[in-house]
Amino acid sequence: MKSQPIVGAAVFNTVMEAASHRCQCEGECGQPHTKGDGRCQHEHDHYTSKHGRRVRLMAAPADPLATDVAAARLPASELRAWCPDCHGAAARHARRQLPPTLTDQGGLFDL
Repeated sequence: MKSQPIVGAAVFNTVMEAASHRCQCEGECGQPHTKGDGRCQHEHDHYTSKHGRRVRLMAAPADPLATDVAAARLPASELRAWCPDCHGAAARHARRQLPPTLTDQGGLFDL
């Protein structure tokens, strides 16, 4: 592995080794990942395509909506390897599944 974060390297390495240095998204992002047998094919430090960008996986909670504070408290066993594309898409997908809040009432208190 060529790149790794300086801070939290032990946790990062533990998560990446458990994930075989491959994104662990299994469709939470909304994509079926059919070419990868249901799992994202992005691998750490590999390129997305011939002219693509380098993939830098991150160790993040399985719940993409977890706050940074909650994520920092989790042990390595509760973290997953995510590529940035899947993590962002999974967070957007999870937000759409949440029930509407009072602020989303569409003019409830507008006069």
